[in-house]
Amino acid sequence: MLYQCERFNLPDAEFRCLMLFGEERYLTAKGIASKMNVVKSRVSKIVEGLLKKKLVQRIKDPEDSRVSLLSLTPEGHKKLNHINMFLQGLHHQILLQIAPDQRKAVLTNLDILKASMEAVKEMMV
Repeated sequence: MLYQCERFNLPDAEFRCLMLFGEERYLTAKGIASKMNVVKSRVSKIVEGLLKKKLVQRIKDPEDSRVSLLSLTPEGHKKLNHINMFLQGLHHQILLQIAPDQRKAVLTNLDILKASMEAVKEMMV
């Protein structure tokens, strides 16, 4: 993570927050706090950093003017695309280090691990 943060010139928390937008068009501070498991006041600081870097923008929620929606700016989309391309290349290089006849088993086991972790997380909520 440290290498990735340095490579893309982002603190760890901002990097992780930016990655959340890969799955969402809009996020709220409350949603980010929940996904990152931090308090809302911490999210405010993280978002301020991303706003200063012009990676995210605030938009008033048309359904509730008390709520601010956060979305990626064009620069934020560009940065996220660069990060995702880097990560895909990194994952490809990691898989190349595994013998071809073992790759499928490794990927299958990772899927099983992910599903098991998600199931346990759901039980804990």
